Amino acid sequence: MNEKIRLVLNKIKDKGFEAYLVGGFVRDYFLGRETYDVDIATNALPKDIIEIFNLNTSTEDNYGSITFKDKTYSYEITTYRKDVSYESRKPTVEFVNDIKIDVQRRDFTINSLYMDIDGNIIDELNGIEDLKNKIVRCIGNINDKMIEDPLRILRTIRFATLLDFRIEENLYFYIKQNKELISTLSYTRRKEELDKIFKSKNVLRGIEIIKSLGIEKYLDIKIDNVIPCKNYLGIWAQIEVSSKYPFNNQELDTIEKLKKVLNYGIIDNIVLYQYGLFVSIIAGEILGYPKSYISEIYKDMPIYNSKDIVLNGEDIMKILNIEPSEKISRIYEDLELNILHNNLKNEYEELKDYIIKNWK
Repeated sequence: MNEKIRLVLNKIKDKGFEAYLVGGFVRDYFLGRETYDVDIATNALPKDIIEIFNLNTSTEDNYGSITFKDKTYSYEITTYRKDVSYESRKPTVEFVNDIKIDVQRRDFTINSLYMDIDGNIIDELNGIEDLKNKIVRCIGNINDKMIEDPLRILRTIRFATLLDFRIEENLYFYIKQNKELISTLSYTRRKEELDKIFKSKNVLRGIEIIKSLGIEKYLDIKIDNVIPCKNYLGIWAQIEVSSKYPFNNQELDTIEKLKKVLNYGIIDNIVLYQYGLFVSIIAGEILGYPKSYISEIYKDMPIYNSKDIVLNGEDIMKILNIEPSEKISRIYEDLELNILHNNLKNEYEELKDYIIKNWK
């Protein structure tokens, strides 16, 4: 256990409270997966945590959780609690003083492990056994858990994808029979979970689960043949997706460029010039081009933007003795293409002769 985490646990314990690492951190620790999100469960109240760590934050609308960061980790410290009711997927919680009650509100057995400062694990719901057997199993009544928060359907798929686990058969059957619950989720929540699935090295497994459960319609996406790639935007560019998904402007721009390159079908000077190295490498991976090959092409390009061309619009007007017009732009585009296709060298006299011969 990292000393920074140990220090945080000790600060809580030194004030007379219990403190356990819990959930995803313990799961990943057990599996040997590196993680920087640290969840801590405690019987200290939020106001106690704020005082212990001298935080400038409020206890309003935090559902018992206080968050802060250091240079390495993000901490979320949550008071033992039970969910009294759910409204619009937001729980009404009641603070408790019993870890056995707290564990029941969690979603999956693999996220139900608690670990103390000495590395001892409390396993109330056989989470270790499910980790060893690579199973995603719901805690408690599946129907109640999924109706409380249908996002758990997508979390089920996400964990099965990222961890390469199978979904317990009762949970799988329930999702398949009640997949319309996904329609109640906001597009923001859908995108957050799909982003995590699409970023996984095991993305094809996630897509296989999505298709086998028949939930594309309820996600408002359509997936045909997808070629895995390292960048999640490359996956989004290969599927049909509703315009309601909240992509930011940079994501939209990259996806649109990727679609154009994928439709073009090759990586060459033209693609690199128009769309840049970043987009070309993502598209190239999908199209089967090694990154080293694309980088070599990029390094040897004759020009990288229009400013690299050795003559400008004024030079063209002088060479042809003409006034400003759309013709200048057409000539410039002609020069760009011929230089990029290596039909012309980017040298003043050669470009001048070409203009006189072809545009006089």
